[in-house]
Amino acid sequence: MNEYTLLIPRGITSNATVQLNHKKNIYLLFFCALPQWEEVSGYDEHMNTIRTYQVCNVFDSNQNNWVRTKYIRRRGAQRIHVEMKFSVRDCSSIPNVPGSCKETFNLYYYESDSDTATRTSPAWMENPWIKVDTIAADESFSQVDLGGRVMKINTEVRSFGPVSKNGFYLAFQDYGGCMSLIAVRVFYRKCPRIITNGALFQETLSGAESTSLVAARGVCIPNAEEVDVPIKLYCNGDGEWMVPIGRCMCKAGNEAVENGTVCRACPSGFFKPTQGDESCMQCPINSRTTSEGAINCICRNGYYRTDSDPLQMPCTTVPSAPQTVISSVNETSVMLEWMPPRDSGGREDVVYNIICKSCGGGRGGCTRCGDNVQFLPRQLGLTKSRVYISDLLAHTQYTFEVQAVNGVSDQSPYSPQYASVNITTNQAAPSTVSIMHQVSRTVDSITLSWSQPDQPNGVILDYELQYYEKDQSEYNSTTIRSQTNTAVIRGLKSGSIYVFQVRARTVAGFGRYSGKLYFQTMTEGENSKLPLIIGSAAAGLVFLIALWLFPIFQVSPGMKIYIDPFTYEDPNEAVREFAKEIDISCVKIEQVIGAGEFGEVCSGNLKLPGKREMFVAIKTLKSGYTEKQRRDFLSEASIMGQFDHPNVIHLEGVVTKSSPVMIITEFMENGSLDTFLRQNDGQFTVIQLVGMLRGIASGMKYLADMNYVHRDLAARNILVNSNLVCKVSDFGLSRFLEDDTSDPTYTSGGKIPIRWTAPEAIQYRKFTSASDVWSYGIVMWEVMSYGERPYWDMTNQDVINAIEQDYRLPPPMDCPNALHQLMLDCWQKDRNNRPKFSQIVNNLDKMIRNPNTLKAMTPLSSGIPDFSTFSTVDEWLDAIKMGQYKENFANSDFSTFDVVSQMTMDDILRIGVTLAGHQKKILNSVQMMRAQMNQIQSVEV
Repeated sequence: MNEYTLLIPRGITSNATVQLNHKKNIYLLFFCALPQWEEVSGYDEHMNTIRTYQVCNVFDSNQNNWVRTKYIRRRGAQRIHVEMKFSVRDCSSIPNVPGSCKETFNLYYYESDSDTATRTSPAWMENPWIKVDTIAADESFSQVDLGGRVMKINTEVRSFGPVSKNGFYLAFQDYGGCMSLIAVRVFYRKCPRIITNGALFQETLSGAESTSLVAARGVCIPNAEEVDVPIKLYCNGDGEWMVPIGRCMCKAGNEAVENGTVCRACPSGFFKPTQGDESCMQCPINSRTTSEGAINCICRNGYYRTDSDPLQMPCTTVPSAPQTVISSVNETSVMLEWMPPRDSGGREDVVYNIICKSCGGGRGGCTRCGDNVQFLPRQLGLTKSRVYISDLLAHTQYTFEVQAVNGVSDQSPYSPQYASVNITTNQAAPSTVSIMHQVSRTVDSITLSWSQPDQPNGVILDYELQYYEKDQSEYNSTTIRSQTNTAVIRGLKSGSIYVFQVRARTVAGFGRYSGKLYFQTMTEGENSKLPLIIGSAAAGLVFLIALWLFPIFQVSPGMKIYIDPFTYEDPNEAVREFAKEIDISCVKIEQVIGAGEFGEVCSGNLKLPGKREMFVAIKTLKSGYTEKQRRDFLSEASIMGQFDHPNVIHLEGVVTKSSPVMIITEFMENGSLDTFLRQNDGQFTVIQLVGMLRGIASGMKYLADMNYVHRDLAARNILVNSNLVCKVSDFGLSRFLEDDTSDPTYTSGGKIPIRWTAPEAIQYRKFTSASDVWSYGIVMWEVMSYGERPYWDMTNQDVINAIEQDYRLPPPMDCPNALHQLMLDCWQKDRNNRPKFSQIVNNLDKMIRNPNTLKAMTPLSSGIPDFSTFSTVDEWLDAIKMGQYKENFANSDFSTFDVVSQMTMDDILRIGVTLAGHQKKILNSVQMMRAQMNQIQSVEV
């Protein structure tokens, strides 16, 4: 506590100006007094000589003796404290004293903007003087010794306020006592200048009342910045700081020293990557800083760091070449094995790439192998030091380069180091015939044609065709030979289905049979112009002419159940089963519209044979992918391809046999729901918003009925078409829980969107349809707040802590009570108490059928910040997300809260706010400001 003080002198007279000043003591001089007050000498309780003002007219009745100070300037103080030292003689010790004798006196004050008092003005009476209190002595004196009376000095402190004028006078009234006024100290309290919590707080005067708390905004010390909320301290009536709110932390590149009062730049060779209380760290090996205050250390020449490497990790380099490559050739296949490189570059993420080159064959030098060559387990990103390569050409020389790469190889300007081996393949049979189709048919014959094997491995001598009736055993098959890739099979039964397979022969022998294809002869009298049956040997499936022609299969009713593609031994088989392969010639990319986790997202056109051209969205897989990235990329298609619902994004097909690999879906004109809502803030009715929510809930009900758990339901993963139909999309998180620190939406240590995820899923990785319901409640909040970020600027850890303490998001502005209650139901801590998606759909349907249930709104103040927590109108506009109108307000002189609080809709239109939703938000916030001001004024009165 600091005090500004004034003292009444002891026996000193002066005409010096009286003012409050904390730097030195200024003597408080009595300007005038009624004649009964006298300045005399006396003794204090320690027998020290003192000069006092005293009065002792106890034998005269109706005493009214006043003395006042000179003018005292207030200097900004709102509450004044007065400490009085005085002595009072006990009336009973005075002989023959009348009953009017007093042992008390009164303290008064009078406010004035200037020093205008005279001996007659203000009048010596209560009103215009304001009484502070009647002062009584704790001890009075009566004894007398040889040196005279010995006074017993009393000390009393009184305060008064609020004072608002430039200054004031003090007056002391004696009305029948025998007393001495020894000293008066006038002061006010203030909280001192202080540095705490990383911020500087200037001297702050205490409030007008003893219980007042005066808020003070702190200013971060140099090289520090605020975290969480604006930093504040409150100054209480005793001049003490209390109730700290928020704090400042040293910025990245700076550390706290001198007990947190200084943020000092990290010295050379040290760094600090983030804001916080941590100390600077020494640069790791193979790195350095270029200046003080570094937030990271730069790798030395020839050393690198990946985006995912911790900054405190040493910089690393590329690995050396693999060692001792050994090959083992078997006809047109080869097994390669090698030893790891001697130097891994200081990293543990070394993998291997295989570069295949075909040499000779009359084509000049070596060229890259075609896509027909197969690598097992894959060609790129091998984690083990061996690979099996098949489907090579017979009697051909190959060179294989085995590259060693690690996480920083792509940053090196040099090609990866490699070891190579040369091999020559042996004689081999031809590969499988991949395509066969029907040319024509009659009642007793079928004419077939097929393509040459992709890898003949020599000159094709002839083809062998095997066929039998569908209902007979394969052991009863018939074979015929053909010198060409066409054959006419005669002597067949009318209207019968036959199974066909074909294989090719070279001097090395027969290749494998193709897949089984089913073709049917014509029936008697059948129109010969009926469509041909076309099959694919690779599929190995039965294709029907038409169900009305001959029903071969009958689908039994029942609910379709989602099949996890990763239960397949070969995930590529799931892609082939659930996603239709599209020829690259049918796809035309128009423009890039975004970027995904694996590559670019484009818009374009899809023209399938016999169908109209349609506008589609195209996800592409970036070049240089590993086999794992390809599998992960296509897994979304094998999931999406199992769904068929108007509120779930529709898969058109995939392109896997050409480059780039693509996933093709229907095109959603309005993009993601969160961005769409933010761009159209306030433009929809409540019924329209509920309709969007109903569509999302319907899609999620369908997915839940299929036993599918989404795990990443959020407005950013909902797409909107031109008819405002919302569709659930983005099934990339349904399976993977991988580390990913590149996106702040997801926490590290498991790819989980904290703000949207149920507590049991965060803590125990327990993902169910019930955890999807929790996420749906967050989506409801996003929709009703037009894309506001859930939990605003809270950190992920703060969100987790708040949810654990039963905090739930408040209703957005103008959100119907019924909708917020449904949100709260979705956020039940016990997942068994949350509604099912079927119940949510039913509830929303009832609201749509009975719109009156949506009229009960939450209070106006919900979601609108208290204006008194902000220093400027600009800060207030930022808080209500209307910061784009700062210049509009400033140019129209709406720069203070008093003026803004009186704004009308006409004012809002006049300054240039044209969007209806923005007009409504600003007007509601202004009305709330006006109500808060009225409340403050009523409290002060």
